[in-house]
Order: sequence, then structure tokens, then C-alpha cells
Amino acid sequence: MEQEKEEIEVLVAGPEHELYVDTILDTIAEAAKVRGTGIARRTHEYLAKKMQEAKAVIALTRDGRFAGFSYIETWGNKQYVTTSGLIVHPDFRGQHLAKRIKDMTFSLARTRWPHAKIFSLTSGAAVMQMNTQLGYKPVTFAELTDDEAFWQGCEGCINVDVLHRTGRKYCICTGMLFDPTEHLPAKIPDEVLNRIRHLEELEEQENQNI
Repeated sequence: MEQEKEEIEVLVAGPEHELYVDTILDTIAEAAKVRGTGIARRTHEYLAKKMQEAKAVIALTRDGRFAGFSYIETWGNKQYVTTSGLIVHPDFRGQHLAKRIKDMTFSLARTRWPHAKIFSLTSGAAVMQMNTQLGYKPVTFAELTDDEAFWQGCEGCINVDVLHRTGRKYCICTGMLFDPTEHLPAKIPDEVLNRIRHLEELEEQENQNI
């Protein structure tokens, strides 16, 4: 089992990984069917952009097979960050891969936005356990971002009627929140940090030209 885990690399995704996007979307959709839970639908373009912006983590075998994925997003003028879409392909479950992906995604978010609050909406017990180990605490929805763009993402979930009926106070998912600390469970490679700095410089230049 240990040898199998070593054959899977968990890394920050780049534009070269767009070829895996449709497989990722299919894997997420199938997992939602099996669990019978809701999930916010994402498009090919949405996930491809996350890869381009160094806001996604992908797990691949040495021979290039897709094994797992997750991505991050910022809300409320980067005061809040979500780590979302965590999925492990059925062929690679039971190898603690979800935790490795979660650790890398969490570290990437903390490195890029060290002062942001990181939150999660999840109905999965395994994700709740991983969040708790990282320092997340269960919170009411009122303590999460009020950014309408985030909540619009819930419209694709089969349970969105619950969210509407409760006036967005609660739903099937549990809200969990992490207040910043210095603990980082995985190391972000220097080349990724350089890429992030370059992306931030480009973003600043674009804002100046507006």
C-alpha cells in the first residue's frame, strides 16, 4: 500500500493539466450520484481557469492517470477562501490520498492568502474529519462570507431548496471555518511560489490598466 501511495504525485495544477478537466467533472458527478448528495456544478472552463491561475491541486500517477483533485476560490475581496471540489478517483481510494490533496490545497490557500479565513461547506464525514484536524471549527452560515457570488454556486445543488426555505441560515451541508495560523501541513515548491508571484504581478498590472 505504501508503494502505491508513493506512485501518486500531488501537485499544484497548471495549464498543462486542462486535458484532465472532463475526467474530473465526470468523477465528481458520479461520486455525487453514488452518495446521493448535492453538489455545485462546475463547467470545463471554470476548472481550467483554476488550473491556469494556480488555484487547483491535482493528483496523478507516474504514468499520467488521474487520481484526485481539488481547487480554491476567494470571496469577499479575498477575506475568505474556500477549498472545494475534493475528489479521489474510485481506483485510488483507501490510500489516504484525500488527505494529501487536502493538505496541499490548504497550504496553497494559506500561502497565497495568509490572512484570509478559510471555510468549507460539506456533507461528507471524511472531509469534516480532515477539516477538524487542520483546525476548522463548525460555524453557522452567518459566520461565512456574504459574497453573493459564492452562494450563487449553490444553485446547482439538488438541495438548494433547503437553503432557500431556511433563508440561507443552514442546509444539508455543515459550515466549517478556519481562522489563520502559521501551521502549514504541506510544502509549496519554490517554482510554484514564483509562478504565483508572477500571476499576482500580472493581476496588479491589469487592475492598473482598468
